[in-house]
Amino acid sequence: MRDPLAGLPPRLLRTPEAARFLGISLRTLEKHRTYGTGPTYRKIGGRVVYAVDDLLDWSAIGARKSTHDENAGTVFPARPLTPQERGER
Repeated sequence: MRDPLAGLPPRLLRTPEAARFLGISLRTLEKHRTYGTGPTYRKIGGRVVYAVDDLLDWSAIGARKSTHDENAGTVFPARPLTPQERGER
């Protein structure tokens, strides 16, 4: 069966929809955007939008199979990062 969405651009969500999609508050997503710790976003005509694929990619950073999973990434909290968290020495 042919995918009806093949060839179409990714679905773009505004901030309230994106926050609901991720299961976080609108304000938390706004803080992530301010601090640079959140998903990739786009500005279109002054509006902030998120591609569903970018939201999924960002949330996948924290995917893990156990509490001891050493290969898991870190989804940082919505706050300024320390130099160590940014990878600086």
